[in-house]
Amino acid sequence: MDKDGLKGWNHVPNLPLEVSPFFRWPLRPLDMVAWIWNSWFLITEKLIIVCIAFISFYWFQPPLSEIKTLAFGWIFEMYVRNIILMTTVAGGLHLYFYTFTKQGKKLRFDPRPLMKNGRQFTLGGQIKDNMFWTLASGVTIWTIYEVLMFWALANGYAPLLTWAAHPVWFILMFLLIPIWESFYFYWIHRFLHIPFLYKHVHALHHRNINVGPWSGLSMHPVEHVIFLGSVMIHWIIAAHPVHILFHLQYYALTAATTHTGFEGVSIKDENRLVLG
Repeated sequence: MDKDGLKGWNHVPNLPLEVSPFFRWPLRPLDMVAWIWNSWFLITEKLIIVCIAFISFYWFQPPLSEIKTLAFGWIFEMYVRNIILMTTVAGGLHLYFYTFTKQGKKLRFDPRPLMKNGRQFTLGGQIKDNMFWTLASGVTIWTIYEVLMFWALANGYAPLLTWAAHPVWFILMFLLIPIWESFYFYWIHRFLHIPFLYKHVHALHHRNINVGPWSGLSMHPVEHVIFLGSVMIHWIIAAHPVHILFHLQYYALTAATTHTGFEGVSIKDENRLVLG
């Protein structure tokens, strides 16, 4: 495809867009290894979110012994943590790209401004609409899934994976979760484009013709339940609490990073942090 022929686009990524080698046939093991390396190292979204998950686990997560019994205190603590995380990531990216325009239009796909007003938006404007659905519905359902999974782990209803017993699987789980995310997202996204579901559920997300960081997790509550329901795999596949944190933080926070409207964060005219 000729980049010059794509009218209205300020920036066009390298074409054709590459598909993950895990979903191409025939399988090419060297390409798969290269994909894992490039998507994880040196500074990437995945590595940053792993760090956030460990920080959350060691400093901002109630112990499993406390979580055995449902209580408002520890649930509210987790909810506040998730509100702060989402606001920091989505809000920080919005300030960087749109409020202070630190990057100008460099690596920006669509040069048009976000819609300030519109009757299709809840609360009358795109940013207010996106923030409302992200925080009121998205973070709430994200927290409900965390509460459910931690409660299940604490009470032995979901299988627990520990570093001491299975160190190799402990590390591999971080690599496998994003692959599972790609597979899961592909199928639920097709499901959400069934006409009835698109009209009554998924259309809310597609109000955003030109997206910003708050657009990623701006969804109908039913879509939040489906989208974040990926973590339910850990009722079958053993996981450590830090894997649960990473799983849901990866889904929620990369929804913001992949909807910035920019291919990446540019530092000294280089794409230093690929977004999406």
